Amino acid sequence: MIDDQIFCPSCGEDTDHTLIKFGQEKLVRCEGCGLVHSVQKERERLISLKVIVNKDDRSQQYFINMPAREVLHVGDELLVDDGSREVVMTEITSLETDRRVESAQAEAVKAVWARETDDVPLKLSLYRKGRTNSFKITVPGDEVIEVGEVREVEHFVFKVVKIKLRCEGFADHAKAKDILRVWGREI
Repeated sequence: MIDDQIFCPSCGEDTDHTLIKFGQEKLVRCEGCGLVHSVQKERERLISLKVIVNKDDRSQQYFINMPAREVLHVGDELLVDDGSREVVMTEITSLETDRRVESAQAEAVKAVWARETDDVPLKLSLYRKGRTNSFKITVPGDEVIEVGEVREVEHFVFKVVKIKLRCEGFADHAKAKDILRVWGREI
């Protein structure tokens, strides 16, 4: 039996069907009346979608092909590959239709705003001898940072004491792509 109901020309409504033959045209049998008929596979319409990717305070514009009916959500990961540059893994930060929305079908979106998550900038505030020093380093987006772990940046060896997340709040551990700032104390 097929998961979705299919329109039966004999019954005049959507009914359950059994798949007899799979191919370009499916051959199905209506469970209600027993009629055997073909159903053409619906072709997916692709659209060209503008994606603006932010990395280190720079933005680059890409164009990708995507199914028109695919629903996009803020926070979703999106693989950007327009064939002209390198492939980039991103996180959707905003969807622009007639206004900014949290989710929309791809065909309604005028532009996708995203940030690169392959390599991300990580802001550090390191406390040393009564003074706080700020750093910005680049790390892999999937690298996990944990409170209590010992790390080294330039000439500082420090212990992570606090992690602030992009989506508000603090955590004991998180992937670098989800972190807004890390605080550390020299050891």
